Amino acid sequence: MNILVTGCNGQLGNEIQLLEKDHSQHVFFNTDIDELDITNQSAIEAFVEDNKIDGIINCAAYTAVDKAESNKELATSLNTIAPAYLAAAVNKRDGWFIQVSTDYVFDGTKHTPYVEDDTPCPNSVYGSTKFAGELGAVKFCAKTMIIRTAWLYSTFGNNFVKTMMRLGKEKEQLGVIFDQIGTPTYAHDLAVVIMTAIEKGIVPGTYHFSNEGVISWYDFTKAIHRLAGITTCKVLPLHTEEYPTPAQRPPYSVLDKTKIKQVYDLEIPYWEESLAKCISQLK
Repeated sequence: MNILVTGCNGQLGNEIQLLEKDHSQHVFFNTDIDELDITNQSAIEAFVEDNKIDGIINCAAYTAVDKAESNKELATSLNTIAPAYLAAAVNKRDGWFIQVSTDYVFDGTKHTPYVEDDTPCPNSVYGSTKFAGELGAVKFCAKTMIIRTAWLYSTFGNNFVKTMMRLGKEKEQLGVIFDQIGTPTYAHDLAVVIMTAIEKGIVPGTYHFSNEGVISWYDFTKAIHRLAGITTCKVLPLHTEEYPTPAQRPPYSVLDKTKIKQVYDLEIPYWEESLAKCISQLK
């Protein structure tokens, strides 16, 4: 197959590129803004047609959650309009579309893990634009697979793991939110699942994926420091109201992975095992 990967310079896009050599039967077109402007409908249509694209993995997104609150136009362009353009273009070739989405489509007021059938109720610009992107993808491409994920980190780009490692080395004391609960996702593990879905065949629908387990940001930070060998920084638990942000965070955003495990016969790694792998690479 000829497969278009958008947002190839991001965390997930980079992890997918590392796996491409193991899937050499396919031709991958790795693009970012310099190679393809996904907000330009005619550019997308020409690219998909000229390169006979059979499937698209859309890793591109506007992910600056707080900045999105004051930059709604750009967030809408990248998170809502672009997925619809991509989906429509590949649908013309009877192709498939993978749209990566987020736990922010929920407000986080539930107390049990979110399943795919739960009604989205975003309370931020980021979450609203990503949910609208899901709707557009499904509307314009019959073979759409939506994968919602959460707390993404990797050895690439800027992310929570790297930030906490850096701050742990720089500071004697650090305050981290303890009353927001979720599950980290190692972008490498998500990339493996995406490749698995492509090889086994895209089963259209919405899926949830993160690593296994449940923790707070505070516990996550304590684990990062322990695995990185950082012992000189004291980590203190903070309430959400002690660290105000422009965008509301879901207080509980644990995703139920039962569906994706059953459909693709997956075994998902525990969050701490994946974190240890990532940190060993960073060190």
